Amino acid sequence: EPRSPWCCLAWTLVIGTMNSLVFLLNLLLMFVIFTIVLLPTIVVVYFGFQCHSQVLHSSARYCKSILDDNSSSALIILGFVIMSPLLVVAMAIYCSLARRLRLLVCFQPYSLAVYKGGRWCRGGEGAPCCAGGCNTQLKAWV
Repeated sequence: EPRSPWCCLAWTLVIGTMNSLVFLLNLLLMFVIFTIVLLPTIVVVYFGFQCHSQVLHSSARYCKSILDDNSSSALIILGFVIMSPLLVVAMAIYCSLARRLRLLVCFQPYSLAVYKGGRWCRGGEGAPCCAGGCNTQLKAWV
């Protein structure tokens, strides 16, 4: 049966807040994983740009003694070349971790706010944020 307008509004705010928190958790997890995996690329490109005479031309000792313009250019190119495989690795790590933690199942539909008696576990899908006793088998295409 449908909820009253004020109850519906309250449940909509609760479900919207919960979905926003799940979204922010996913975003934070993605940011941490991508930062860790892409750290070699970030460092290599940073030092390449820092020591190149046409870009920043730092007066640091390692820029004067070790890196000239040719080696700085090589670092910049190397950084951008290794970025593509590392992006694939980072996305694979994020997807496997999100699937293992079942983070994408935690999003709740707004129909729970409109009708009384809705289940927090849609169709028997299990997730850490759902009520206990749910089915533990989960398929990505359902």
